[in-house]
Amino acid sequence: MVKEIERAGIPVVHIATVVPISLTVGANRIVPAVAIPHPLGNPKLDKAEEKKLRRRLVEKALRALETEVHEQTVFED
Repeated sequence: MVKEIERAGIPVVHIATVVPISLTVGANRIVPAVAIPHPLGNPKLDKAEEKKLRRRLVEKALRALETEVHEQTVFED
């Protein structure tokens, strides 16, 4: 679905727990997530720390969305 949305001219960021799968399906902007059961959080953290983690992931995804890419790119940090 990521590739189809991008074909329509809308940039997409794929936040993924398994980056190799995202690469295989052809996602252009990939942000690694935390873990399969909790891609955008970590229930072991206290509330404040988890909020910081989530904010960092969303900000990273927004930076990836603003970045022009010409090939598949994984936005580590």
